[in-house]
Amino acid sequence: MSLNLRQIEIFRAVMTTGSISGASQLLFVSQPAVSRLLSHTEQRVGFALFERIKGRLYATPEAKKLFYEVEAVYQAVQRVNVLASDLAENRQGILNVVSSPSVGQMLIPEALALFRTHYPDVKVTFHCLGYEYLKERLLNRQADLGIIILPMSHPNLEVTPLCRNRLVCLLPYNHELTRRSTLTLADLRPYPLIGYERESPFGVLVGQMYQDAGEPLLAAIEVGSPQNAGALVQMGAGVALVDEFSMRSWSTNSQLVVRSLVNAPILQANLVHLRLEPLSQLTQAFIAQLKKLIVEQGFGMLADDSAGA
Repeated sequence: MSLNLRQIEIFRAVMTTGSISGASQLLFVSQPAVSRLLSHTEQRVGFALFERIKGRLYATPEAKKLFYEVEAVYQAVQRVNVLASDLAENRQGILNVVSSPSVGQMLIPEALALFRTHYPDVKVTFHCLGYEYLKERLLNRQADLGIIILPMSHPNLEVTPLCRNRLVCLLPYNHELTRRSTLTLADLRPYPLIGYERESPFGVLVGQMYQDAGEPLLAAIEVGSPQNAGALVQMGAGVALVDEFSMRSWSTNSQLVVRSLVNAPILQANLVHLRLEPLSQLTQAFIAQLKKLIVEQGFGMLADDSAGA
């Protein structure tokens, strides 16, 4: 009843390409060999994986359910192969970092560049991800460390405060509100607001700020991230509330103007990693470089300097 890895590979190839010929090309084997192995696989599991209609293959409902688990196995095998390749190349270690987009535009790349000057033989992977994907990577041990700027909660994750920043208002360079040094939400009311999806972490944060101020939140455009919002502001589509990390990622000649907000909420950046596994020495070394950079850039440190370093 159990499948071997070759049968799993054949099944996945047919599901991915949608045909015997496509699977044959993907795996560099003959079409008769694919057909034969696929037939053996169906006999092994005891039910049909595909319906054959007018010469085409259509996955059965059972095959679609099985494919979900097969993909997880395939990704695990891929990670094993990557690790084996790195070990074969005698690398001195691997550091896998993920972050939310706000800190991932400038701060984390700068910290990784500093880290690489001290550890040039270490392989580094880095991905900017949405919160759910970021959490998934950490829980699946696909990342050693995550850096986020809004709260994250999970019983298997350790969240350590790192530093703070605030929400600010982003304006086009020629906007009339640039004449003021500090703005209120009421000041923004007459202008198109570039907001965030209501259920997203940023959407919840901005929504709470408007609620606390007793102001109606009427977004003319909703986006998925501060980076999207900044691009629209630069095009003159409206004004937006963004975090200081994102604000610093735009160049000084981007024709954007930043103004502080009255009663702007403080955002807390956090380090996230698996709770029951100690941080590797490489991860600790990267955290030390990250904290050094944060101090140099003037963000308020929250964590104990000795923590995680």
